[in-house]
Amino acid sequence: MEYILLILSLILMITGILGSFLPVLPGPPISWVGLLCIFLIKDIPYNYWLLGITLVITITISVLDYLIPAQGTKKFGGSKYGIWGTNIGLIVGLIAPIPLGFLIGPFVGALIGELLFDRGNLTRALKAATGSIIGFLVSTFMKFVVTICFLGLLVQQIISYWHIWF
Repeated sequence: MEYILLILSLILMITGILGSFLPVLPGPPISWVGLLCIFLIKDIPYNYWLLGITLVITITISVLDYLIPAQGTKKFGGSKYGIWGTNIGLIVGLIAPIPLGFLIGPFVGALIGELLFDRGNLTRALKAATGSIIGFLVSTFMKFVVTICFLGLLVQQIISYWHIWF
Protein backbone atom coordinates (compact mmCIF):
# COMPACT_ATOMS: atom_id res chain seq x y z
CA MET A 1 0.00 0.00 0.00
CA GLU A 2 2.92 2.33 0.71
CA TYR A 3 4.13 2.04 -2.88
CA ILE A 4 0.68 2.78 -4.29
CA LEU A 5 0.36 5.92 -2.17
CA LEU A 6 3.90 6.98 -3.07
CA ILE A 7 3.25 6.57 -6.80
CA LEU A 8 -0.13 8.30 -6.46
CA SER A 9 1.55 11.20 -4.64
CA LEU A 10 4.13 11.59 -7.37
CA ILE A 11 1.51 11.40 -10.13
CA LEU A 12 -0.63 14.00 -8.37
CA MET A 13 2.39 16.28 -7.91
CA ILE A 14 3.32 16.09 -11.59
CA THR A 15 -0.31 16.66 -12.57
CA GLY A 16 -0.43 19.63 -10.20
CA ILE A 17 2.67 21.16 -11.77
CA LEU A 18 1.15 20.72 -15.22
CA GLY A 19 -2.08 22.19 -13.85
CA SER A 20 -0.25 25.35 -12.87
CA PHE A 21 0.20 26.01 -16.61
CA LEU A 22 -3.03 24.50 -17.91
CA PRO A 23 -6.01 26.46 -16.62
CA VAL A 24 -8.27 23.42 -16.99
CA LEU A 25 -6.52 21.64 -14.12
CA PRO A 26 -6.47 23.16 -10.63
CA GLY A 27 -2.72 22.75 -10.03
CA PRO A 28 -2.25 23.66 -6.35
CA PRO A 29 -5.24 21.64 -5.07
CA ILE A 30 -4.08 18.57 -7.00
CA SER A 31 -0.56 18.98 -5.61
CA TRP A 32 -1.95 19.40 -2.10
CA VAL A 33 -3.85 16.11 -2.42
CA GLY A 34 -0.56 14.53 -3.52
CA LEU A 35 1.04 15.90 -0.37
CA LEU A 36 -1.86 14.55 1.69
CA CYS A 37 -1.43 11.09 0.15
CA ILE A 38 2.11 10.77 1.47
CA PHE A 39 0.81 11.33 5.01
CA LEU A 40 -1.72 8.53 4.58
CA ILE A 41 1.13 6.05 4.70
CA LYS A 42 0.89 4.47 8.13
CA ASP A 43 4.61 4.76 8.94
CA ILE A 44 4.74 8.50 8.23
CA PRO A 45 3.31 10.53 11.11
CA TYR A 46 0.75 13.20 10.28
CA ASN A 47 2.09 16.71 10.29
CA TYR A 48 -1.08 18.70 10.92
CA TRP A 49 0.75 22.02 10.87
CA LEU A 50 2.28 21.34 7.48
CA LEU A 51 -0.99 20.10 6.00
CA GLY A 52 -2.94 22.99 7.52
CA ILE A 53 -0.57 25.70 6.34
CA THR A 54 -0.30 24.22 2.86
CA LEU A 55 -4.11 23.93 2.70
CA VAL A 56 -4.48 27.63 3.55
CA ILE A 57 -1.89 28.46 0.89
CA THR A 58 -3.74 26.26 -1.62
CA ILE A 59 -7.09 27.92 -0.95
CA THR A 60 -5.55 31.39 -1.12
CA ILE A 61 -3.75 30.70 -4.40
CA SER A 62 -6.88 29.11 -5.87
CA VAL A 63 -8.94 32.20 -5.07
CA LEU A 64 -6.22 34.54 -6.35
CA ASP A 65 -6.01 32.52 -9.56
CA TYR A 66 -9.48 33.72 -10.50
CA LEU A 67 -9.02 37.28 -9.28
CA ILE A 68 -5.59 38.23 -10.63
CA PRO A 69 -6.26 38.08 -14.42
CA ALA A 70 -9.42 40.12 -14.01
CA GLN A 71 -7.60 42.57 -11.73
CA GLY A 72 -4.81 42.83 -14.31
CA THR A 73 -7.39 43.86 -16.88
CA LYS A 74 -8.94 46.32 -14.44
CA LYS A 75 -5.56 47.73 -13.34
CA PHE A 76 -4.65 48.51 -16.95
CA GLY A 77 -7.88 50.44 -17.46
CA GLY A 78 -10.24 47.68 -18.48
CA SER A 79 -13.98 47.74 -17.93
CA LYS A 80 -16.33 44.96 -16.89
CA TYR A 81 -16.63 44.10 -20.57
CA GLY A 82 -12.88 43.51 -20.70
CA ILE A 83 -12.99 41.37 -17.55
CA TRP A 84 -15.81 39.26 -18.98
CA GLY A 85 -13.98 39.09 -22.28
CA THR A 86 -10.86 37.85 -20.48
CA ASN A 87 -12.79 35.05 -18.79
CA ILE A 88 -14.70 34.05 -21.93
CA GLY A 89 -11.53 34.25 -24.01
CA LEU A 90 -9.75 31.97 -21.55
CA ILE A 91 -12.46 29.33 -21.91
CA VAL A 92 -12.54 29.64 -25.71
CA GLY A 93 -8.74 29.58 -25.85
CA LEU A 94 -8.71 26.33 -23.92
CA ILE A 95 -11.30 24.69 -26.14
CA ALA A 96 -10.04 25.99 -29.48
CA PRO A 97 -7.38 23.79 -31.06
CA ILE A 98 -4.85 26.60 -31.51
CA PRO A 99 -1.32 26.68 -30.13
CA LEU A 100 -1.08 28.75 -26.94
CA GLY A 101 -4.83 29.28 -26.93
CA PHE A 102 -4.77 29.75 -23.17
CA LEU A 103 -2.62 32.87 -23.72
CA ILE A 104 -4.19 34.17 -26.92
CA GLY A 105 -7.78 33.64 -25.73
CA PRO A 106 -7.73 36.02 -22.74
CA PHE A 107 -5.92 38.69 -24.76
CA VAL A 108 -8.35 38.54 -27.68
CA GLY A 109 -11.32 38.23 -25.32
CA ALA A 110 -10.32 41.32 -23.35
CA LEU A 111 -9.63 43.20 -26.57
CA ILE A 112 -13.04 42.32 -28.03
CA GLY A 113 -14.77 43.08 -24.73
CA GLU A 114 -13.14 46.50 -24.52
CA LEU A 115 -13.93 47.27 -28.15
CA LEU A 116 -17.57 46.38 -27.50
CA PHE A 117 -17.51 48.80 -24.57
CA ASP A 118 -15.76 51.63 -26.43
CA ARG A 119 -15.29 51.09 -30.17
CA GLY A 120 -13.30 54.24 -30.72
CA ASN A 121 -10.51 53.64 -28.22
CA LEU A 122 -8.23 50.90 -29.59
CA THR A 123 -5.29 52.04 -27.44
CA ARG A 124 -7.28 51.58 -24.24
CA ALA A 125 -8.52 48.18 -25.43
CA LEU A 126 -4.97 47.01 -26.21
CA LYS A 127 -3.78 48.24 -22.82
CA ALA A 128 -6.55 46.33 -21.01
CA ALA A 129 -5.85 43.20 -23.07
CA THR A 130 -2.17 43.45 -22.16
CA GLY A 131 -3.21 43.69 -18.52
CA SER A 132 -5.16 40.45 -18.87
CA ILE A 133 -2.07 38.66 -20.20
CA ILE A 134 0.15 40.07 -17.45
CA GLY A 135 -2.41 39.04 -14.83
CA PHE A 136 -2.63 35.56 -16.29
CA LEU A 137 1.17 35.18 -16.32
CA VAL A 138 1.48 36.40 -12.73
CA SER A 139 -1.20 33.96 -11.62
CA THR A 140 0.44 31.11 -13.51
CA PHE A 141 3.84 31.90 -12.01
CA MET A 142 2.39 31.91 -8.48
CA LYS A 143 0.73 28.54 -9.02
CA PHE A 144 3.94 27.10 -10.46
CA VAL A 145 6.02 28.29 -7.49
CA VAL A 146 3.52 26.83 -5.01
CA THR A 147 3.36 23.46 -6.77
CA ILE A 148 7.17 23.27 -6.95
CA CYS A 149 7.34 24.03 -3.21
CA PHE A 150 4.81 21.27 -2.56
CA LEU A 151 6.95 18.91 -4.64
CA GLY A 152 9.93 19.91 -2.50
CA LEU A 153 7.96 19.08 0.65
CA LEU A 154 7.01 15.71 -0.82
CA VAL A 155 10.61 14.93 -1.74
CA GLN A 156 11.68 15.93 1.77
CA GLN A 157 9.16 13.49 3.25
CA ILE A 158 10.30 10.72 0.90
CA ILE A 159 13.94 11.28 1.87
CA SER A 160 13.14 11.53 5.59
CA TYR A 161 11.31 8.19 5.55
CA TRP A 162 13.52 6.43 3.02
CA HIS A 163 13.62 3.30 5.17
CA ILE A 164 9.95 2.63 4.43
CA TRP A 165 10.62 1.92 0.78
CA PHE A 166 14.11 0.42 0.89
